[in-house]
Amino acid sequence: MELILKQDIKNLGEKDDVVKVKPGFGRNFLIPKGYATLATESAKKVLAENLKQAAFKQDKIKKDADAIASKLEGVKLSIGAKAGESGKIFGSVNTIQIADALKKEGFEVDRRRITFETEPKFVGEYIANLNLHKEVKVKVPFEVVAE
Repeated sequence: MELILKQDIKNLGEKDDVVKVKPGFGRNFLIPKGYATLATESAKKVLAENLKQAAFKQDKIKKDADAIASKLEGVKLSIGAKAGESGKIFGSVNTIQIADALKKEGFEVDRRRITFETEPKFVGEYIANLNLHKEVKVKVPFEVVAE
């Protein structure tokens, strides 16, 4: 079953992508929730026209993401967390804390665009992946320190 996504869906695709899914997943989940529509010929033509008009805007957004990515090259963050004697942190370090630390450095990044390579469970150094654009991804190192 071919569908056109109306919004980004993790592990499936980005907005306006034409994806093939199993019929039950599309019919019972994606379409009723409003996440996708059927990819008919007329819907594909409308999508192609909309994508052509949006190409200029996307180019500008990509250039802005490239500029932010180049500025983020040398940035290293430090996140404070309560930790025990063994170095295991209480609770967890989450994407909200990374977004706040980036905001203090002068970078506005949506927390939903941040993922971790490995979940921070102990005091130490980790990598945060920032998906600034479909084609622009940046790895930002950060250190979890005991407070």
